[in-house]
Amino acid sequence: MSLSNSPASSLSRLLASTALLAASLSPAFAQTNDSGQEEAGGDDFHNDDAIVVTAPYLERLDILAGTSVLTGDQLTNDLRGQIGDSLTKLPGISSTSFAPGSSRPVLRGFQGPRVRVLTDGIGALDASNTSVDHAVTINPLTAQRIEVLRGPAVLLFGGDAIGGAVNVIDKRIPRDVPDEAFHIDAIAGYGSAANDYSIGGSLDVPLSDTLVFHVNGAYRDTGDTDISGFVLAPELRADVLAQVAEETEEGNLDEAAELAETADQQDTIANTASRTVSAATGLAYIGEGGNIGFSVSYYDTNYGVPARPGAEHAHGDEDGGEEEEEEGPVTIDLEQIRVDLRAGVNLGDGFFESLNLRAGYSDYEHTEFEGDEVGTVFTVEGIEARAELVQNERNGWRGVIGTQLLVRDFNAIGAEAFVPKNSVESIALFTIQEIDLGNFEVEVAGRYDSTDISSNIVSFDRSFDSVSGALGLAYAPDESGLKVGVNVSRSERAPSPEELLSNGPHIA
Repeated sequence: MSLSNSPASSLSRLLASTALLAASLSPAFAQTNDSGQEEAGGDDFHNDDAIVVTAPYLERLDILAGTSVLTGDQLTNDLRGQIGDSLTKLPGISSTSFAPGSSRPVLRGFQGPRVRVLTDGIGALDASNTSVDHAVTINPLTAQRIEVLRGPAVLLFGGDAIGGAVNVIDKRIPRDVPDEAFHIDAIAGYGSAANDYSIGGSLDVPLSDTLVFHVNGAYRDTGDTDISGFVLAPELRADVLAQVAEETEEGNLDEAAELAETADQQDTIANTASRTVSAATGLAYIGEGGNIGFSVSYYDTNYGVPARPGAEHAHGDEDGGEEEEEEGPVTIDLEQIRVDLRAGVNLGDGFFESLNLRAGYSDYEHTEFEGDEVGTVFTVEGIEARAELVQNERNGWRGVIGTQLLVRDFNAIGAEAFVPKNSVESIALFTIQEIDLGNFEVEVAGRYDSTDISSNIVSFDRSFDSVSGALGLAYAPDESGLKVGVNVSRSERAPSPEELLSNGPHIA
């Protein structure tokens, strides 16, 4: 795959090839019920109490204990402004929290490029994996369901998701036709710790028996975060007070006073306020033979990044001299415009049940301000697309075979441009298969990725081939619900551009 090809042309090749594959497999449509959903394995998860993993287009991944799901009242109770903070009550999950404005999930100790954060199976296509003070461009206030995937299921989304994947399902592309003249969902909340106000809502309007219009929006505003006691941890505060004594002894009274003020800060963490606005609109056709829909969404946030004594957003000068600290507090102003597509074709009763296509395009930019001055501008433009062929279940055997494409261009300009302009192109093949053998269940997954990472301005171009696989076996002796299982996996991933090209450490 040539890097000179545009993301749009790469996507068109992927969609064209999968469409030809589907046409050669079966021209027929499956029989559906009156609502337009497939009789088996329909994707209407709103009225199903079972834990159904929708993202991999498999009905259930319960062989291995690798799936956690937030939905309904539990999701409502745990919603926070950033996706990482919304998941911290689940086992094995923490977050990289930079106060209310930025929080990315940490799964079993893995973070950054080792954890994928997805919207309906497609990556967020932002800069959140570049640094933990960069926000994830997903607003949980508009989520209908959040899935945390581990084990073999993760191979559906990327070999780089060694720690796992977090998949947020929303209704920006409608999944079913409402029975009412219109359907409204709304949520509002308040948190006292940061004077946190939030509100979100969505509207679905059936334009016909098969056509649905959707619009949603959310707003969140927080102040600085209140805490109990000193801002600095005891050991860090002791270090700062020791510096106060040293500066005083040397006669640097202004520096000593500034350090003393830092050590005595308490009750409130300065520069942690945030404001977030998001909106999306979508249109979907849902018919007997399949479905197709698209959406356009906008995400805008402005938030502060709190400083740590001795570890501010400092950077070296152009000549590699002494580090200089910024003149004012660091704030980030972030915008993303995103276009999404989802389509599915029912293939009948043959070997394959359906062909599902999913694609997303993102135009992302955020500016880091140091006081009133522009420090660094980060931009990301990318397309991610995937196609899955879902197998009909036969004699206890079911599965999915698919391909995935990612094209991502990254650039950073300014004082903290610690990663040079670079491009990533990746294409993958994957499968996951489940076999029910009575009391025993077997799950097999495999994935192959071919990734090219290049940066023309530093004459860098490397390619990586990676293979990942997993095997699981479970035994259920009776109907009591007891299940004993074991799984073995080997995961391999290409390094991220940040791991290959970073010019020194980044303070976050």
